[in-house]
Amino acid sequence: MPTTSIFDKKIFNGEVFQGYIDRIPNPKKTELIKSRAIRPRPDLAAAMSDQDGGNYITTTLRGLISGTTPTNYDGSTNISASNTATFKHSRVVVGRAAAWTEKDFSYDITGGEDFLENIAQQIGDYWDEVDQATLISILKGIFSMSDTEGAKFVTAHTTDVTGNAAAIDVAAGFMNATTLNSAIQKACGDNKGKFSLAIMHSVVATNLENLKLLSYLKYTDAQGMERDLSLGTLNGKIVLVDDSMPTTTVGSGASAKTAYITYVLGDGAIEFTNCGAKVPYEVDRNPSTNGGQDTLYSRQRKCFAPYGISFTMASMASLSPTDAELENGANWEIVNSQAASNKEYLNHKTIPIAQIISLG
Repeated sequence: MPTTSIFDKKIFNGEVFQGYIDRIPNPKKTELIKSRAIRPRPDLAAAMSDQDGGNYITTTLRGLISGTTPTNYDGSTNISASNTATFKHSRVVVGRAAAWTEKDFSYDITGGEDFLENIAQQIGDYWDEVDQATLISILKGIFSMSDTEGAKFVTAHTTDVTGNAAAIDVAAGFMNATTLNSAIQKACGDNKGKFSLAIMHSVVATNLENLKLLSYLKYTDAQGMERDLSLGTLNGKIVLVDDSMPTTTVGSGASAKTAYITYVLGDGAIEFTNCGAKVPYEVDRNPSTNGGQDTLYSRQRKCFAPYGISFTMASMASLSPTDAELENGANWEIVNSQAASNKEYLNHKTIPIAQIISLG
């Protein structure tokens, strides 16, 4: 029997090398970053490069005249005039970099397998995973706001059913037929129509499937067979299933349970700008180390800005926020007029972002 050996994490056996043809399947999904909740804003890339620093930009949202009280027109009452406020929406650029090294000897002992090429073919998917992690950190951050207006948003846009009693066919603390609809009404009132999709953990999705509340869209393949798509629907909203959605713990000690966070978003709830890096990809050759090796470097700078919520940089140590800093509620605030006094805030009902916390 031929001997199997391992070098630099590579299993090598000349007679079974065919195994290298197939790459290990990646179990991670990146549904959120690919969803309609992300609205591209390429127009901001140039503006960011024009501003000092290039890592932080403030754009303007125009105020509405809606809500102005009209004057009684009776021939004797003077007409009073008002004006509109402008709101400042600030956003930060998130920079990330990664590198991978492969040795020449790995190529030699595996009969010419180019492991660096294997890495290169996966970089797009890798950065999708990183971007999704960034988005989740941002969502965690905005739901950690604790200032007066931020706390109002968090309270109104969060529906926690973990303490709900059991009902017919529904376990205690689980989502039911009305949870999603009630959550978006609580968040945005008569603007709940802005919401278009929910993204949830498979535990939650499976519970809803078992209740026959979640159904999957279907298509007919070339052979005429009807098959399920990976997109489901719940209360008329598209449902994406992704196990990278965050969890939390409710209760303590022996009564502690895992709770799942479902995000509900509207189309364009998060604006995205690819700001670019001077050198996004490069390969460095070191002919002496380990007998020769190549390192592939990759860099990116991207901006994800939740509509109606600004990044403040109140607690940021460098020119790019870490995931922990994105998750810090002190770094986020509801978009406002930035006035020294009588500051006006954007009505949180216009922000189509909500979360549901449930046991399933």
